[in-house]
Amino acid sequence: MGKEVSFKNRDRIIQLGITIATIRKIRGMSQEELAVKAGISRTHLSKIEGKGTATGFTIDAFYNIADALDVDPAELLRTSVLPDSILNSKK
Repeated sequence: MGKEVSFKNRDRIIQLGITIATIRKIRGMSQEELAVKAGISRTHLSKIEGKGTATGFTIDAFYNIADALDVDPAELLRTSVLPDSILNSKK
C-alpha cells in the first residue's frame, strides 16, 4: 500500500495529496466515495491525502483517483495552482 518516498519527492507527493483532497471536496465527495470509485481503501486514500505526510502510491491508483475525480491525470500533476477547469467543474 504505502510506499517509502524519497526525500526529493516528499514535497511533491504531499502537494499531490493536498490537491486530491481539495478536488474531492470541491466535487462534494467523501473519502469513502472517492475510495470506492477509485478502487482503493478509504484508509489508503486518507494516508495519500494526509497533510504533512508523504505516502507513495502506485500509478494505477493515481490514474484511478484521477478518473474518479474526472480530472485529466496531467492536470492533477500540475499541483502548484489548480486550473479553472477543475475549480469551476462540478459533478
